[in-house]
Amino acid sequence: MAKKNHRKYVTGTSITTKSWFGSHVEMVVEELNEKEVMCEDQHGRYKTLKSRLDNGLADPNRYSNRK
Repeated sequence: MAKKNHRKYVTGTSITTKSWFGSHVEMVVEELNEKEVMCEDQHGRYKTLKSRLDNGLADPNRYSNRK
């Protein structure tokens, strides 16, 4: 029988927000218009929709490859 490897690997990255991939009201730094806001996380600022805030889902605008 093969051994199962249950090691956890830590990369040294710390999270400063509620979740790794979701957007939250606490991250909003500027309201752009009725539907869009500017948020900021540990990687910088990004634009997203208000409907993506605190909905429990991952926000593609946050986890996408942004420069």
